[in-house]
Amino acid sequence: MTDAEAAALHAAAFPPAEAWGADAIGMMRAMPGCFAHHVADIGFILARVAADEAEILTLAVVPGARRQGHGAVLLGAAMASAAALGARTMFLEVSANNAAAAALYAGAGFQQVGLRPRYYADGSDALILSRHLS
Repeated sequence: MTDAEAAALHAAAFPPAEAWGADAIGMMRAMPGCFAHHVADIGFILARVAADEAEILTLAVVPGARRQGHGAVLLGAAMASAAALGARTMFLEVSANNAAAAALYAGAGFQQVGLRPRYYADGSDALILSRHLS
């Protein structure tokens, strides 16, 4: 998947103020330890590993394909890749207002370990979640 294709999916999945452009996605992908998984025309996940920790940078699924298991498949693939790269714990941030995403992460075993007040452009808090990888 090209950076432009990923940016188009991100724009379809997120509000305009939160959508990442191709340049931002390219910069993320160029970071050491960064990797991605995608489902054509449906979504992608971008993550990175540093030492024994992994971080989900973004998970985007277009609205018409939500609640069909694609997010869970992408999340599972990222967790497996992170573990294979030596990560023992995975972290992510999700908007406190995004109940569907929070449910996806809770179902995958993530638990809240922190909070970033007013983290997102809309003023919502970010829940910091983590999960041990084994």
